[in-house]
Amino acid sequence: MSDAVGSDDEQRPLTRREARDGATPEADVPFVDETAIPPRPPLPRSAAHPTDPAAAVRGQLRQARGEFETHVTQAREHLDQANERIKARTGRDLILAILVGLGFGAILLASLMFIKELFVPIALAIAVLGIFELTRALGAAGRRVDIVPQIIAGVALVLAGYFAPPWLIWVTLLFAVVLVIVWRLLAQMLSKDGRTYGDVLTDVIVSGFVQIYVPFLTGVALLLLAQEGGQWWVLAFIGIAVASDTGAYAAGLAFGKHPMAPRISPKKTWEGFAGAVVAAIAAGVLLAIFLLNLPWWAGVLFGVAILLSATLGDLGESMIKRDIGIKDMSSWLPGHGGLLDRLDSILPSTIPALSLYFLLSPWVTLP
Repeated sequence: MSDAVGSDDEQRPLTRREARDGATPEADVPFVDETAIPPRPPLPRSAAHPTDPAAAVRGQLRQARGEFETHVTQAREHLDQANERIKARTGRDLILAILVGLGFGAILLASLMFIKELFVPIALAIAVLGIFELTRALGAAGRRVDIVPQIIAGVALVLAGYFAPPWLIWVTLLFAVVLVIVWRLLAQMLSKDGRTYGDVLTDVIVSGFVQIYVPFLTGVALLLLAQEGGQWWVLAFIGIAVASDTGAYAAGLAFGKHPMAPRISPKKTWEGFAGAVVAAIAAGVLLAIFLLNLPWWAGVLFGVAILLSATLGDLGESMIKRDIGIKDMSSWLPGHGGLLDRLDSILPSTIPALSLYFLLSPWVTLP
């Protein structure tokens, strides 16, 4: 028995520790080769730092930012899709239209609220650009309208609305119409191009119409502006006209099914007109009470009058564009078309606005 055990001890090699300590190996102790044991892997960072609050906060912030960017991307995609559907239905870029409208409205609002004289150069610039835009559109349709006398007469007509006595604007209108008509006749006589009498007569009528439609109506707005408290009336009638257009656009887009005047403007519907009625009357009552110090019934009258003039002006301009074969007067205003495409409901509304100023002034209540 002892020989067998000794034989086993002699066959088993010593471990390093046994060799270093000079120990004798024991038969019941298992042999472990320490060189074959792999090194312990490093602990994960979360396990190595289980109580690191900064790392936890940074992780939450990254997750929140990722979720926010995802929501923003989805909202942008939904907005782009909605904008494309609206553009396909109405032919307008809704986002650009809103941005341009807000910028244009902010300029008008600032001039009327702080220094009303600043509205005069704005109106003059609008009139000159409107004359140029309408003249170019008519020229593309084969009409001959002379731009030089149109601008000269138009500037005089606009300035007369603010700086001259009220009666003088009518004299200036007569002078302006005569000037552009005589200029056109003389130019036609000198050209000798064999143009027919019917075409010449149309050119003469169109030349006079440009003066009435753009600078004269702009001058009427300045005539209203020149009155005591006139800036608030200008702001009110523009606000009602814009509310009417917005109500018609929103209601027509949401509910429009029955065309109002398909031969003139196929996209205008009776549902849109109903929306314009509600928006115009509501805006008229609110502006009459809180801006003009008028009773509510005067606001209803004001809203209905501007509604009718704005609707007729919109349809009238659509008829002009259809007659000369264009969709927009120009592309100067992104999302809107031309300048006159935005002023088609505002310019004709100057006449009822001025008339209601003199009619309703006795009912103005003092604050």
